[in-house]
Amino acid sequence: MLVKDILAVDVGATKLAVARVASDGVIKKRSSTPTQSNDGEELFRKLVSLSEEVLEGTEVDGCGVGSAGPMTNNGEEISPLNIPQWRNFPLRSKLSEALGVPVALDNDAKAIALGEGWIGAASEHKNYLAMVVSTGIGGGFVIDGKLLDGEMGNAGHIGHINVEPGGPLCVCGASGCLEAVASGGAIEKETGMPAAEASEEVKMRCGYFVGKAISIAVNLLNIPTVLIGGSVALGFGPIFLNKVRSTAASFCGLDFTKNLQINFTSLKDEAPLIGAAAVWLNTKGTS
Repeated sequence: MLVKDILAVDVGATKLAVARVASDGVIKKRSSTPTQSNDGEELFRKLVSLSEEVLEGTEVDGCGVGSAGPMTNNGEEISPLNIPQWRNFPLRSKLSEALGVPVALDNDAKAIALGEGWIGAASEHKNYLAMVVSTGIGGGFVIDGKLLDGEMGNAGHIGHINVEPGGPLCVCGASGCLEAVASGGAIEKETGMPAAEASEEVKMRCGYFVGKAISIAVNLLNIPTVLIGGSVALGFGPIFLNKVRSTAASFCGLDFTKNLQINFTSLKDEAPLIGAAAVWLNTKGTS
């Protein structure tokens, strides 16, 4: 029997990306466009147009969406902190109606956690954290083989752990959040330059704060494996990763955290779209 492809949608603060993904995780076709619009409906039309371009009239099994959060009622409405055009926006139902396919939606970092567990570096792990350091920062926790959702689907917002008391104001309204000191948006706000042009000192500083946040999470949840993705983290490379590792180790003194493994996501820049496809598979498998 021919297995249909999956439409994968990644909604980020910097760009919207869409792909047609095969049932084995291979990306067949993809396209993207900057997340630039003054109007929420206009932005939605851009996403629909991008999806239709990738579909090319091909039937798909369903659509999985990984979106920046937070969200309400497990994806019924989204309010991405870095996409002010969408507040309480019913993306899942609108996209399903526009494309004529069933849609499943989850947080983008949780999607990456699912993708890494599907065909990535976490495929043989039952307990791990996958996190994204990009324009914003998010995470997805898998415990005993199950993705943590929380009451409204927002479990995993590691970007809003306080890592610098009295630190800069975050877009969420609190001060000193990881996202306020180590995200791409925070770096640009502080230095006046995009994260891609960050100095070695900035990379090390971000690595310190990410490592500190990771230590809090793994000490609390007894997680042995952490995978880090996102354009900022991957772009910063080994110098960043080594600082994350050394910092986390300095805060992890318990026996069950001393052998903590921290690596980059294995799916690299394909992680968000493969993760979005995994959102559909995960929802379909539990429906």
